[in-house]
Amino acid sequence: MENPLMQSALVSVLAGYLLGSIPWGYVVGKCRGVDIRQHGSGNIGATNVFRTLGRNWGVLVFALDVIKGILAVQFAMKWLAPTPTPGEWLTVPDNLGILAGLGCFLGHCFPVWLGFKGGKGVAVGAGILIGLAPAVAGIGLAIWAVVFKLSRYVSLASVTAAISLPIILWLLHRQIGAIFWFTLLISLLAIWRHRTNIQRLLAGTESRFEKKK
Repeated sequence: MENPLMQSALVSVLAGYLLGSIPWGYVVGKCRGVDIRQHGSGNIGATNVFRTLGRNWGVLVFALDVIKGILAVQFAMKWLAPTPTPGEWLTVPDNLGILAGLGCFLGHCFPVWLGFKGGKGVAVGAGILIGLAPAVAGIGLAIWAVVFKLSRYVSLASVTAAISLPIILWLLHRQIGAIFWFTLLISLLAIWRHRTNIQRLLAGTESRFEKKK
């Protein structure tokens, strides 16, 4: 492949996928002598680690998942952007970051190492948006925090934040471009990954985090 543009696009997606597919919840659980897939909800995400191993380990997994999203985007934007050629949209670093972010999100949700059974995409999605649109990510995280504090449902907070992200992006920038469609896509994927949680919320059987006395 001699086209540097296509090379950069392909490497962005593959590098993003490899970073995203690092299953930190599974790795941390194994370091603690636990296969996190055999406990709680069976998910490798930070919430299940929090419930199974405790707060500190859950926070650690959340942070590591956020960081891999940031790293994937920044790597593509800073190191993979080829020499600009007029008329080629992918030469814009932001768009290489979008491709890396998409690969990272898919790698997190569908890691090849674990039979394509990964996390639900909330933490890594936050990291990707921090790299691409920090203001949008910050508002989304604030919405997540408020909904969680009021409801004590992680899933409800996550779904609400996912729904809000494309709206926030449009309100801040008032244009529909590649980053809008990307944000809409990962938001829909995150909501879809929470479909069983949504069913339990509607049935009133979803687990919630109780406030500490």
